[in-house]
Amino acid sequence: MYTLSTEYWFDSAHFLTDYNGKCENLHGHQWRVTAYVRADELGTSGTEKDMVVDFATLKRIVREECDALDHTFLVEEGSLAPSTLEALKSEGFSLTMLPFRTTSENLAHYLFDRLSSRGLPVCRVDCNETPNNRASYEPDVD
Repeated sequence: MYTLSTEYWFDSAHFLTDYNGKCENLHGHQWRVTAYVRADELGTSGTEKDMVVDFATLKRIVREECDALDHTFLVEEGSLAPSTLEALKSEGFSLTMLPFRTTSENLAHYLFDRLSSRGLPVCRVDCNETPNNRASYEPDVD
């Protein structure tokens, strides 16, 4: 089994709905994302001969997904009043609406799905919200 990984990061703000503590307030993180791709066999021809994936491709796709979240306000759908959303938009704030509570766990799963949908043989995604706190997502393999 061969495994590659690459890291990238993004800065964004969020808050946790229905949370009893500091994180219920708007705050930001520099999220560090590590994506792992895996293959049983290496490529047999072309650019990816003897590779799992070309590192240039892996880095580009991970960077693009992180850049889409960079310097945005990550908002759980339904967590803010429509008038608040409209006020933020009218002030020019960048909002990224997500269908889940914006925890590290959910962001790791979201990024896993995004990378997988782009054709990467992703096996795990780590999402650090601080240098010492990390969530990981990897699907169960039967």
